[in-house]
This record gives sequence, C-alpha cells and structure tokens, in this order.
Amino acid sequence: MSQVLDTPPPIQAPADDLKALAARHGLSVSGARPSLPEYIRQLWARRHFITAFATAKLTAQYSEAKLGQVWQVMTPLLNAAVYYFIFGVLLGTKRGVPDYVPFLVTGVFVWTFTQSSIQVGTRAISGNLGLVRALHFPRAALPISFCIQQLQQLLFSMAALVVILLCFGVPVSASWLLVIPALILQFTFNAGVAMIMARWGAKTPDIAQLMPFILRTWMYVSGVMWSIEKLTKNDHLPHIVTVLLQTNPAAVYIDLMRFALIDSFHAKQLPPHVWPIAIGWALLAGVGGFIYFWKAEETYGRG
Repeated sequence: MSQVLDTPPPIQAPADDLKALAARHGLSVSGARPSLPEYIRQLWARRHFITAFATAKLTAQYSEAKLGQVWQVMTPLLNAAVYYFIFGVLLGTKRGVPDYVPFLVTGVFVWTFTQSSIQVGTRAISGNLGLVRALHFPRAALPISFCIQQLQQLLFSMAALVVILLCFGVPVSASWLLVIPALILQFTFNAGVAMIMARWGAKTPDIAQLMPFILRTWMYVSGVMWSIEKLTKNDHLPHIVTVLLQTNPAAVYIDLMRFALIDSFHAKQLPPHVWPIAIGWALLAGVGGFIYFWKAEETYGRG
C-alpha cells in the first residue's frame, strides 16, 4: 500500500519537446487547418469531384418525379407565371415596362439562381455531416459544388428563356455575349455568400429555417417583378434608399442580364457604374466569403 502511495507521478515531457519531436518525424495535428495557398491547391486537386458531385445532385434532385428533369425548367416558369398574374396583372407593375414578360422571366430565373445557391449553401455542412465526418477533403468543396449545381440548373432554364425571348420578338444580338461575364460575376458572388452561410449554418442549423423569410424580403426589393429604374427616377424617395436599391447586388446582376438579353432594356436603365459595382460585390463576397469559411475549416463536423 505504501509503495503505491509513494509511486512518483509519471514525468511529462514539455510541450515544446513534443512539438519538436512531432516536427522531426513529419507529424502534424489531425484535422488542422491548412494554409490558404495549400487550401486552394487542395480544392483545385478535387475539382473533378466538385463538378461530379454537383452533377449527381442535380440528376437526383427530380429523380422521383415523373417529369424528371423537366421540372428544372418548369419550376421557375411556374413561379414567373404566378408573379405575372399577381404583380403584372393585379398590381399593374407591367405598365410602362416594355417587354414585360421577358423582363419578368429573366428576373425570376436570375433571382432563383442566387436564392437557391444561398439556401443550399446554408445547409452545405449541417446537411452533410456524414460526408464531412467520414472523408477528409476541403470543406469549401461542398458549398461551391452546390452553387455549381444551381448554375447548371440555371443553364437549363436559359434554354427556355431564349425561346421566350424569341417568341416575344426579342432579337438575337451581340449583347447576348455579356451573359457570360455577368454569370461569372454572379456565380462568384453566390458562392461567396453560400460559404458565409455554410459556416453560420454549421454552427447554428436553425438559420436555415430563417433564410426563406430573409430571401423573400430580399427578392421584393431586388426589382424581380418591377422596375427599379422606373421607381427611382422620381424624387419622392430619399437618396439613401435610391442608392441602396441601385447597389443591391441581386438587382445589379438581374439588371446586367436584362441589359444583355432584352433589346428594349437600355443602358440608361442601369444604375451608374454598374459593372464596377458588380465586380466589387463579386470580389467582396467571393474572396471574403472564401477566407471567412476557410478560417473555421477545422471546426466543421465536430461536436
């Protein structure tokens, strides 16, 4: 008994010695956050997984529906039909807006891209904990992959949009090429916001329940169903409200797409310095959101 009581406690090596020993043998902390350049390299190395995962999710999205992938086009078209009846017919927002149906459908399709990217991004980590805990990969691959999925769905919808434009007499023009830079900027913005929301959603899953209300409010102030230019050309609004409406990122990307596709939507209807604003939002959200997400990399899927 006395021998047990007199046994000296085990000698613990100093933390510095353990760190030196681990470094000498090439050991590192399990799940530690890599440096930002290394993180980007890891994402690039898994680019094929990211695109394949997005395509698989898109294919499976309507696999149980009889119409299958037709719903990728039908869903935004039905939304546009409802908005046309409520806002265009009942509330009269189509008055004074040339080519209102192409105007409305373009706004709905572009807004749906942003809305869906943020919604799925919010659940990117919390809704895929099994995958996050089972495999080691850069977690940013998930929100980026979900945004690619929404971009693929938008491209399907764009085919229907082109048919609508042609049916309503909108001519094909060289300005349609502006769709490419506009979509690149919008995708960058969407992915950045999705990564921000993915980090918040990983810590507080209840945010996903709040997002539909926030996004619905955002939609109503983004000129999806009505013309911001028509509203702000009068002086009855405070200047700060006009500036906020014109620099709203969702409205900016919608306006760029309308300018690219609809012949009657002229440059004078765009807010001042629209392209610098679009680039600024894309860089701010894209780069800032990526770094913000990366800083919590080691916490995802734990606890």
